[in-house]
Amino acid sequence: MDDLKTLPNLGKDTIGKLKEVGIMSIADLKEVGSEQAFLRLQALDPGACLSLLCALEGAVVGIRWHNLSPLRKEELKQFLQATRKR
Repeated sequence: MDDLKTLPNLGKDTIGKLKEVGIMSIADLKEVGSEQAFLRLQALDPGACLSLLCALEGAVVGIRWHNLSPLRKEELKQFLQATRKR
């Protein structure tokens, strides 16, 4: 089953937005990756936050975002800061 609903961290709202930006399946999300998926969602919602980015990363790797390593969380935070400087 390749249904986004089966991934951790993703609720109906986020899944709906992912589909709006062309990410229809788990395979799509894994192919695009969390950062690029976030950039697509940020285009819809410029206020997209670190929690969303971490949720996407957790979904890609199959864990609750709270369990991401501190290093990965820091990398994602730096990525988010870089996107805001554009």
